[in-house]
Formats: sequence, C-alpha cells, structure tokens
Amino acid sequence: MPHESISVFDMFKIGVGPSSSHTLGPWRAAQRFIGSLREKGRLEGTVSVQILLYGSLAKTGKGHGTDIAIILGLKGEDPVTFAVDRVLPVLEETRDKKKLLLGGSQEIDFDPAGDLLFLYTETLPFHPNAVSFLARLDTGEQIAETYYSIGGGFVVREGEPAEGQHVIQLPFPIDTSADLLHWCRKTGLSIHEVVMENENAWRPEKETRVGVLNIWRVMKECIYRGCHAGGMLPGGLQVKRRAADLNRTLMNGRVYSDYTGWVGAIRAGGHDFRYILDWVSCFALAVNEENASFGRVVTAPTNGAAGVIPAVLQYYIAFCDGFDEEAILRFLLTASEIGSIFKKGATISAAMGGCQAEIGVSSAMAAAALTESTGGTQRQVLMAAEIAMEHHLGLTCDPIGGLVQIPCIERNTMGAIKAITASQLALQSTPDFAKVSLDAVIRTMWNTAQDMNSKYKETSDGGLAVQIPLGLSEC
Repeated sequence: MPHESISVFDMFKIGVGPSSSHTLGPWRAAQRFIGSLREKGRLEGTVSVQILLYGSLAKTGKGHGTDIAIILGLKGEDPVTFAVDRVLPVLEETRDKKKLLLGGSQEIDFDPAGDLLFLYTETLPFHPNAVSFLARLDTGEQIAETYYSIGGGFVVREGEPAEGQHVIQLPFPIDTSADLLHWCRKTGLSIHEVVMENENAWRPEKETRVGVLNIWRVMKECIYRGCHAGGMLPGGLQVKRRAADLNRTLMNGRVYSDYTGWVGAIRAGGHDFRYILDWVSCFALAVNEENASFGRVVTAPTNGAAGVIPAVLQYYIAFCDGFDEEAILRFLLTASEIGSIFKKGATISAAMGGCQAEIGVSSAMAAAALTESTGGTQRQVLMAAEIAMEHHLGLTCDPIGGLVQIPCIERNTMGAIKAITASQLALQSTPDFAKVSLDAVIRTMWNTAQDMNSKYKETSDGGLAVQIPLGLSEC
C-alpha cells in the first residue's frame, strides 16, 4: 500500500462554511469537473449540466449549503477568495435567472430545482458523500464524472486512489504515531521540527512559514469577527449568535480598536478559572457561528470542528504567553501531523465516523499542539492526543435540520475545553505508565465508526435531529 503524504496545507484549508465535506468538498468537486471539461476541450460545447447528490450529501445538503457550493464551483469561483457576503445572493440570482455561467465563460440554461437533484434514498458504495455531474454537449455527447467528498475538504474522483493525485517522497514517512515517535527518537527532533522537515519536501521553508501564518491570520480574523457579530444564524432554526454578547460581558467596559488591543484587553481581565473558561467558549462559539453563517473559516481539520483548534490556540496566545510567530508555527505544525495520522488510520469524515471524526480529532490535534507548545515531551504530546480522543469515542453526528448549528456549535466549546484538560493531564503524567497508545485509540475510533449506525453519521436521521421537530425555512 503506497504511503500517503499529507501536508499541513491539506489538513488546514481556507474556505467557506458551513461544512468541509458538504460545502468545501462539493465546491472543489465542481471546480474539478469544470477543469476536466476544459481539459477535454468540451466546456464551450456544453449546453446543460445536471448534478446528482447521493447519501449524506443529499440528506443534509440543504442545511450545509451543498447546492450553493456546487453552483459557485461550476461558475469557477474559488472558496479561498470569493466574497462571503455574495454566497446567498448567488443562489437567489441563479434561481431567478435560471442561467449559469460555467467556468465564468459558457452560459447555459440551469434551474436548480430541476438540474440539482437530492437523491435522499440512494447511496454509492465507496463513500456516503457522493456527487455526479452529467454534462450534455451540443453534439449530443454526454460526459459524466462522479466525485466523493471524503472529509476535511478532501475530494477524490471515482477511479482515482483515495490518497489523491500527488505522491511525494518525504524524508520522514509517517502513517502512525509510532512512526512519528520513531523519527523523533532517531533524529532528536521535536514533533514540529519533524513536520517542518517533511514540509520542506514540498516547498522552501520560507513558503511554509508564510503559508502557516496566513492560516493563522484567517483563523484569528474569524475569531475576532465572530466575537463582534450579532443576530440570528441563517437556516430557519432561529439560533441566536452568542459570542458577541459573551465578549461584551467579559470585556466589562475595557476599550480596544483592533485584534492586538483586544488580546491585551482580554489579558487585563485576569486569570480567574471561570473567566478563562468563558473566553475559551467564546472563541470557539465565535468561529462556528461564523462557519454557520457562510463565513470564511479554516478547516481544522473540518468546518464542523473549525472552532476547536483556533480556540485553544487563542487561549495559548491570551493566557499562556503564546503571542509569538514561532509559537504559532509550532502549534499548527504539530496539530496538522496528529490530524494526518487520524486521517490515515481512521477518518475525519462525520459521514463515515460520526462526530468523533470531527470534534474528537480536532480536540486531539489541539491537545497535542498545546502540549508541544508548552514544553511537553514527544510522548506527552501523543498522550495528550490519545486522552482527548479517548473521551470523544462514539460521539454521534446528528445535526438538527442538517444545519451545522445544534449541537455542532456548542460541541466545539466542549472539544476545546477537553483539549486543554487532556494537555494538562499529559503534562502532569508519565507516559511510561499509560495503558492506551494513540495508535490504539485511533484503531478503536475506526472500529467504533464501522459499528455506528448510519443514522448517526451526518444524515439527520437519528439522535437530536429527530427529537427536535422544528419547521425550517430554506437556507
């Protein structure tokens, strides 16, 4: 089996909410389909396109904005740069005009109601998140391609290997935590240093540093924006945003004008346990309220769990003197490696593994990163990740109305708090006496995922989703 090479920029992707597998993935799939038509020289001759959504993409696609994402992808827009305040208007314009500009150049007739179909009772065998694109040409020829959104914004086309298109030989190949520990012991490098050496196989170190700090820039802007935005979340559940009110309460009249001043004002409030706890919750709420509002976020490793890692990193910056570029790099590089090990050994897709694959993995990533950043040994870092996941095993994905709001937003606060607790436990423990390894808990997570009923895997067919019968308006 070929080694799967995963970069920090695979684990952390800049995109648009609310879901990495149901929004970002389908968006990328649509972009790839347009690229395929263009490569074949068939884009200009395309007269119609029909989209078929299967499985989890169909069942929760409306709540996750899958239809909007696909339309934007077919138009050739990019989730990294597209103006997020234009997301919902684009869907309305397409519905009204019943026209679509494929790849920004080829206009076709397109009615979302008839050309974008949600096949609620059909699932393809490879993965629950499947989408097929059917293009009809002016010659009468038809071109069909199927893509799978396998979690965290990763997309594979039917027939290509799940590890993707790019295989690169890394100096320190890592598939398991045992591999990671082996290279740390052999080289004497810390975990983030091993990760950086591997990243150097893709690009110069300077580019990696700039890219990782850009990831943090998007994260911190998302936190700050979310802490200052009120109102209701879209989708019909009438969920009120809470981060801004909590931020205002915790600030208690302290004044600031930008992010740096805000961090200073947070620190000025002291180090009372309840105060810090409230701030960690506020940071996580802010990110996932932005995510639920089609805001710009970073998959970490998914959109549904996008608030955990930024919240813990913001905690580290505000309360543990981590306001330093080197510290931020160390944190995010470590987190990405733990996430990649989970992806290789289990899954980061809620449609495959339930919410343990999202909040659980993000909590493990954050716990490991915080432990590395606060001086833990390599074995303590892996122990922290294990502790965090161990206490998320079996967590179901049951979004009410298919929206990434209830219970998803609050789950990010819990994942962040568990990450900090797991880190503290590991730092105060001796790994020699640990009974459970990180690799063992990853295997357990995968076994649990396979045993889990499909109604608890991002289908809204079970759990809270069927206990709260609310009438929803369209997204």
